[in-house]
Amino acid sequence: MTYQIAGIVGSLSGSSVNRALLGGIVQLGADMGLNIVEAPIADLPLFSQEREADFPAAARTLKDAIEHADGIIIVTPEYNRSIPGVLKNAIDWASRPWGQNSFAGKPTAIVGGSGGALRTALAQRHLRDILSFLDARTVNQPEAYVQMTPGLLGPDGAVADPGTRELLTAWLTAFRGLLEQSA
Repeated sequence: MTYQIAGIVGSLSGSSVNRALLGGIVQLGADMGLNIVEAPIADLPLFSQEREADFPAAARTLKDAIEHADGIIIVTPEYNRSIPGVLKNAIDWASRPWGQNSFAGKPTAIVGGSGGALRTALAQRHLRDILSFLDARTVNQPEAYVQMTPGLLGPDGAVADPGTRELLTAWLTAFRGLLEQSA
């Protein structure tokens, strides 16, 4: 069985290392029956409860992508020891209006890449707290913190580093198990 997965990248940069990481994950996931498609967040306005009555089209598109997906992969950078504001904004839109939380019960996997030694551990911790409140079903083990080093991704965007490929394969296997439990 092939699962449809919404990929959310917590960066607006076209040259984001996390967007590149998602590209490598897309390739690994394809071999495991995961069809991962990025759900865009760049056009979302800043969340304001007053805008819920006239829900923005970009927010509706994001909610639809999440709701029609079997699961979600969130790829987050770490900004100031937390998640980027643009990612929090996307989560706020997708969880609203009250009672229409698109994350509730949704299998979700978290990963992040950074050049630093801590990778994205603190951002992922904050993201887990948010997703727990929203009742998302997250992959807890293995955790996937990726240090983006030269040569980690090949020229075709595939994960070239054997250790990272092994980690991400184990992580995707755990995610697929969560998807199968939810089916």
